[in-house]
Amino acid sequence: MTEADHVVYVLECADGSLYTGYTTDLERRVAEHDAGEGAKYTRGRTPVELRYHERYESRSAAMSREYEIKQLSRSEKERLVSLE
Repeated sequence: MTEADHVVYVLECADGSLYTGYTTDLERRVAEHDAGEGAKYTRGRTPVELRYHERYESRSAAMSREYEIKQLSRSEKERLVSLE
């Protein structure tokens, strides 16, 4: 893998909920979610739309940031992805 290959992303689901995940291939992963083949959470909430992403050089940094985002309140996540 090359520099900044680890990505944390936030999707907006069809029901308006926000989903946060981690991947090494953002385009492929968003397509999987949109096709109903991604995480169990997003399967019944398609279509999804990519709202935000951050790139990291290490898996551990990306996973730590994913955890941080998942701990945010709904309003904090909305501010992060500018959905206010």
